[in-house]
Amino acid sequence: MVDPTPAILVVGPSWVGDMVMAQSLFKSLKERRPAWAIDVLAPSWSRPLLERMPEVRQGLSMPIGHGQFQWGVRYRLGRALRKARYREAIVLPNSWKSALVPYWAGIPMRIGYRGEARWGLLTDSRTLNKAVLKMTVQRFVALGYPKDASLPPPIREPKLVIDTQARARALERLGIAAPEGPVLALCPGAEYGPAKRWPAAHFADVARAKLAQGWAVWLFGSDKDRAVAAEIQQALDGRGIDLTGKTQLGEAIDLMSLAEVVISNDSGLMHVAAALGRNLVALYGSSDPGFTPPLNANARVLTLNLECSPCFQRECPLGHLKCLRDLDPGTVLRAISTF
Repeated sequence: MVDPTPAILVVGPSWVGDMVMAQSLFKSLKERRPAWAIDVLAPSWSRPLLERMPEVRQGLSMPIGHGQFQWGVRYRLGRALRKARYREAIVLPNSWKSALVPYWAGIPMRIGYRGEARWGLLTDSRTLNKAVLKMTVQRFVALGYPKDASLPPPIREPKLVIDTQARARALERLGIAAPEGPVLALCPGAEYGPAKRWPAAHFADVARAKLAQGWAVWLFGSDKDRAVAAEIQQALDGRGIDLTGKTQLGEAIDLMSLAEVVISNDSGLMHVAAALGRNLVALYGSSDPGFTPPLNANARVLTLNLECSPCFQRECPLGHLKCLRDLDPGTVLRAISTF
């Protein structure tokens, strides 16, 4: 029997931070159409993140890697989704291929930005006005409103729900005692590149100061962040707890909820920390805090606003990385003291 609940399919983004910001769209959709169910088609890694968004009925795994085409796989997936009888689809990525599954699923209303000339694939193809929709989250949320709606749209902050039982299991698996005092969480990585990464020595200086005050220090990140975490740990004589590469995304989310303060580069984990409502110090170098800010009114955004930044480059084109190196640990410690 077909579920009579009206449903919308959202084709989600491929990055952690973007998926967190997409929750603002889900919140807006639920607010305007509370009886509708929201399913999200996205990479399999995003399932634990979507499970912590109460607005989402289910996450559907896209069985194709980022940047891959695989025409046949997309076609079969679209045909398989026809039985769900989605009434609408919102396609967040701008690529041509990302609009194929909703098209082959026969979804009657398919909304997205024009992107890569997708007129035939989208029934509601919109022109993105970057001067009005300056933030990524605004661009996502606007697609949930009629084309003639007043812009920019109101933004509802993302808010992730924690699985406390899963958190307890993660602590037990990792051999970590539940913290009795404040925890400082460090997120020293940034998938995009070195021009987004605050120096490891600066992270270590801040951590050393908080350790001296009786805080615990936990380091979060993926396998790719193990080297920078090891550098920080060496400077701390191993007194931090290095979780890089040791947790799945869901575990990292649940464990980060225990942090009193999070210090993060502009990364996916920064957006996770914001959605957890943590006290957050967000560090910006080559990127623009006006474009992808942490969606948390309590966050402290630090940037030097140098003439050469934001450059949006993966590596500093001038070779000095002053936008981050000159952002000293004392400034971050003062920001922490304001919470």
